[in-house]
Amino acid sequence: MAIPLLDLRAQYLRIKDEIDEAVAEIFESQQFIGGPKVEALERAIADYARAPYAVGVASGTDALLLLLKASDAAAGAEVITTPFTFFATAGAIFNVGARPVFVDIDPKTYNIDPNAIEEKISPRTRAILPVHLYGQCADMDPILELAAKYNVFVIEDAAQSLGARYKGRPACSLGHAGALSFFPSKNLGGAGDGGMAVMRDSEIEARVRLLRNHGASETYYHQLVGTNSRLDALQAAVLLVKLRHLEQWTEERRANAAYYNQKFAEMPEVITPYVSPECHHVYNQYVIRLPKRDQARELFAKRGIGCSVYYPLPLHRQECFLDLEYDENAFPNSCAACEEVLALPVYPELAREQQDEVVNAVKDHLASLFSISN
Repeated sequence: MAIPLLDLRAQYLRIKDEIDEAVAEIFESQQFIGGPKVEALERAIADYARAPYAVGVASGTDALLLLLKASDAAAGAEVITTPFTFFATAGAIFNVGARPVFVDIDPKTYNIDPNAIEEKISPRTRAILPVHLYGQCADMDPILELAAKYNVFVIEDAAQSLGARYKGRPACSLGHAGALSFFPSKNLGGAGDGGMAVMRDSEIEARVRLLRNHGASETYYHQLVGTNSRLDALQAAVLLVKLRHLEQWTEERRANAAYYNQKFAEMPEVITPYVSPECHHVYNQYVIRLPKRDQARELFAKRGIGCSVYYPLPLHRQECFLDLEYDENAFPNSCAACEEVLALPVYPELAREQQDEVVNAVKDHLASLFSISN
């Protein structure tokens, strides 16, 4: 039985008529850039995240980049973040001219360890950029306390966590601003790239709106040096349809995660996702830790079962960041996670018999290790 890590076709077939109608409407209107669909999505996402403002942009990466620019994280500034995340987090910091300052993760949640942040704050620190990894919010209250103490900006990287909550508050409503990705693999994924910058401050909103449109509020008149980072109307139309289904899909992901947890409870060698009691996890990824992870990947590949490693190399070891001169063995929790984590299929359309095949593959992997050791 071939089981993909993510089956976007199955999702599309559930709502095909709605998607096709929304796309056809855009082609009939020929309004491809901006317009009512983009504005409607901005309002809908702001409401969903319980934030005053949202601005559609071309990608989650651009949402980070433009929020950093709007918060004046420029050349010479430092931005504190985690080395255990997708490259875009630190890449955006670097591309505005600032320096990424890494802090290790909590080994249970995989999110930035708030207790390790204060010692990294310097007079050059402009922002803290926590990542809500895999669908669970970082421990935000101590981060916000530090931000208030040192007068620094907090930008949530919520690319994987739309709908996640911390103490009842949604991702992107906790810090000063937040970045969302609508990459197709996300819980709310488009038909291509797309992103959203979410913020509480009207001045930041105004700056991001300018920056996404070459710094111009009126054609050919530029207040800032910006870029072209507009969210397409086609993407907005697709996302508006999918947003209507997001809560149901999230609950299906959570049910799939609970089923895995039940099955893996019989396998003490498998570390299942830890969920903080303060958090509502939306499982963009269901990530386990297990011994001899790479051997497990080989077994999965032979059986046609999709899996992936998020992430195999911490950012401080990436070739392009070696000039930051971190010790290779810095951030031991992040390094250990890179060696052990494995993401399993958890998408809403996943059937129980497919999950049983995944569980059996893990069980057979562990059995092979036990037989070898004996």
